[in-house]
Amino acid sequence: MVTINGETVDMAGKTVEEYLSQTNYTRNRIAVEINGAIIPKSQYETTVFQDGDQVEIVGFVGGG
Repeated sequence: MVTINGETVDMAGKTVEEYLSQTNYTRNRIAVEINGAIIPKSQYETTVFQDGDQVEIVGFVGGG
């Protein structure tokens, strides 16, 4: 199991890209952090969630 933004989900063995394709995140406006390390967008397709990972996905909002 993987904890993503405080919610436990069954994504161990799946890639960041697989998770994002199942959600409504806009990829060009988010940052993904796994166990305290920011994952470059170029690595979303190859970065695999491991059992016990702590993941935070943050979206950026424009405005002024």
